[in-house]
Parts: sequence; C-alpha cells; structure tokens
Amino acid sequence: MRTSLPLSVSKNESGKVYIPNTFKLNTPIKQLFFGTSSCECEVIQVEKQEIRISEDIYSALRIPYISRTQLFFNEDTLYIGPLVGIFTAGFSESAIRPIGERTLFFSKLLAAEKAVGAYVFVFGAKHIDWEKGTIQGLFHHRNGWETIEVPFPNVIYDRLPNRKTEKNRTLQQIKQRLHNEYLIPWFNPGFFDKWEVHQLLEGDSRVASYLPETHKTPTFTLIERMLSKYQHVYLKPANGSLGLGIFQIIFDKENEGYYCRYRDEQNTNRLQRFSTIEALINTHFKKRRLEDYIVQQGIHLVRVDKKAVDFRIHTNKNEEGQWQVSVMAAKISGLGSVTTHVNNGGVIRTIQEIFPNTEECDRITSSLNDAALTLSKVIDRRYKGHIGEIGFDLGVDKDGKVWLFEANSKPGRSIFSHPKLRKYDKLSSQLPLQYAIYLTEATIKSPEELFK
Repeated sequence: MRTSLPLSVSKNESGKVYIPNTFKLNTPIKQLFFGTSSCECEVIQVEKQEIRISEDIYSALRIPYISRTQLFFNEDTLYIGPLVGIFTAGFSESAIRPIGERTLFFSKLLAAEKAVGAYVFVFGAKHIDWEKGTIQGLFHHRNGWETIEVPFPNVIYDRLPNRKTEKNRTLQQIKQRLHNEYLIPWFNPGFFDKWEVHQLLEGDSRVASYLPETHKTPTFTLIERMLSKYQHVYLKPANGSLGLGIFQIIFDKENEGYYCRYRDEQNTNRLQRFSTIEALINTHFKKRRLEDYIVQQGIHLVRVDKKAVDFRIHTNKNEEGQWQVSVMAAKISGLGSVTTHVNNGGVIRTIQEIFPNTEECDRITSSLNDAALTLSKVIDRRYKGHIGEIGFDLGVDKDGKVWLFEANSKPGRSIFSHPKLRKYDKLSSQLPLQYAIYLTEATIKSPEELFK
C-alpha cells in the first residue's frame, strides 16, 4: 500500500527537491512533474520522511497548497501528486453551491484527498485554458470552495450528471482532446446501456446464469410468450435510470387479464387492468417508442412483510487496480411500487436487518459479493475504457439464486442515507481517488499498456 508524505516549501534556496533516502534511485533525477507541468531540479536525499521543495519550483509547477502527496519515479524523472481532475457540468454562479444540488456530493469526494495523498479538484468546459495548458480548478477546504489555477491533471474522473449532457458535442471533443493529445487517462466514461451490458455478459459462461431473459424492441407476441412463461415481466427504457419509465406487466391466468404497475407523471404509484396486451401498450406507448425499451423476465424475489426486496452493491477498484465491494444494502419496495427506488417509496435496510438469522445472512452476503465481483471483472474486461466503479442492482429469488437487474457506471448515493451505512460513504469516496493513484502510476511506468 502506498504511503503519502507531507510536503513543505523551502524559501532560502532554488531548484532543489529533498526526498527520503528510503527511495532507491537508479539514475540521477533531472526533472520534476506536477500534473502536466514540469521543471528541472536537483534531488537530494535525506533521512526525514517528507518532501521539501524550493519556493521557485513550488510556484513554477503551480502546486495549489501544502498538503500530503505521493512520489512516483520513472528513470530520471520524479512526479509529485497525483493531480486528479473531476470533470462535470451544471455549474452555478453561487460561491457556496458552485455545482448546484450536487455540491455536497463533490465536497465529500474532495474531502478524501488527504487520506489518500492526492490533489483533487472539480472542473468543467469553461474552466480550461488551452493556450496556457491550465485549468481554473475548484478546490474545497474547511473555509469553503476556492478556485485555483493548476496544470492539466494526471488523471480525470468522469462525473457528468446525465446521458443528455454526456452526448454534448463540445464535452465529447474536450474528452477526446485531453485523452488523445495529452494522454490523460479518463475513467468511468459513459453511462451504461442496459441492452449493451446484457449483450456483453450473455456470452460469458461465468455470468450468463445471473441474467434474466431479456430482449430488445419487444413485440406483442414476445411479451405474451414471456408472460405465459414467467407470469410477470418488466418493460424498461434501454437508456433509463433512477427507475423512471419502468412498467411491470402481470398476467392474471384466472381472469385472463393484464395488470400494469407504473409510476405516473405526478409521481404516484398506479395499477391498471387491461383485457389485452394491445390495449395496455397502446395506452402507455403513445408518446414512448417500444423500440427504445427492453422486456425482461420477472423474478419472484425474496420478500419482507409481503414487499419485494432487491440489493444495491457498489464495487470499486482500489489502488492496486483490483475490484472490491465497497458497500452492500437491501432495498424494500414501496407500497404498490414498480421498483425499490427510494424516490418511488422504497426503504433502505442493511443486510443484517433483512436477514437476522446469521447463517442465512452470511450465505446471502457471500452470494451477492461473489456475483458483484465476477460481474465487475467481466464488464471491465469487455467494456471500452477505464472503469473504476459500478453500482449493481441484484435480486435473490426464493431459491437463493442471484439475478442481475441493472449495472450503473455512475451509481446513485441514496443508500448512504441509512445511519448504519454512512461509514461506507467515506470509503466509497476514497476508492475512486485511490484508483486515480493507480492509473497515475500506470501512466508513468507503462503508458503503452494503458493507451493500447
């Protein structure tokens, strides 16, 4: 595990960098980098476990403030950092809430920088100065938000807020330019498409058993066949999120009717009965396009107080670039709700609260943990780009079998509202920054592997 070191500035000399003699140097260091800025230097090794640089180097590299930081080496070059940029959109003019409603989320993320030993800032398109090769980065400290000019970062963490913003041509060009021209690794690019993820996974024997039967562009005939087989199915937008636009269709064999459960435009859970599938589809898909939806097998989930339960599991890559489970929670569906989402009336619980029996709890936890890690590794291997975190919605049926309902590249944070899960909020903020450290070192030591 890497250890960060305190940084200090020497005012009475120039061009010098002092580092601990515990670092073994194979060749004399001639150059020092911070982000994409660099300068020549003389490196002197001392006993003290700190990094001390002369004031002229501190200014030339545009290091924003004194903090704890890491050291990286490659032949005759030394790197201080990393400098991590979090790219997003939706900035406001407010000094207190510069990123609108998401300001609190970003302040928590930036608060983890000292624990991991990195410099972390938030930026958007308007903050980049291409001529100078600098960014007006938003940093967060005890006294609030501060804008400081820094060089381009070592690595970029993508936190664009939604699919519409992600498709913005200007933002796509910025990403391509920073990645291609400056060779800055960019992780968590893009929102997952449900159908694309399903196709990536269904051909892999390690994870195919987790997949409910799923089809793109459903027809009346296909929906009828799946209802006959499973009694209920879900219609989901292929590019949807937050449980929006989802319909549960239930076939009543005795009365030969079709029930449709959904959430209307007034955020009210509704249940309607139709005599035919055609009537149901024609009612709810006047403005929606059925070809933009997937149809998915309904699963008879474990229940608590007669309410369906599914599970949210977050996985993250750590500073070794390895996947780990960072948090696991249960979600109980709201009364009459089509999903377990909190905004649909769902309730967050710990796994222990759902399964008080220790043996059963351990068995379910182990099954969910194994499924989440295996799915993470397969998605990571098959998906283009660097992925640092995934949020899974998994179900467990009455026989104990695990099912994948959804994988999210930018998972929500609602589960951390539970008092017993708040401690994991801090961990899930640190892990993306730890992965940024891993990517920084990989870029320095083996860029040909990262950008192949």
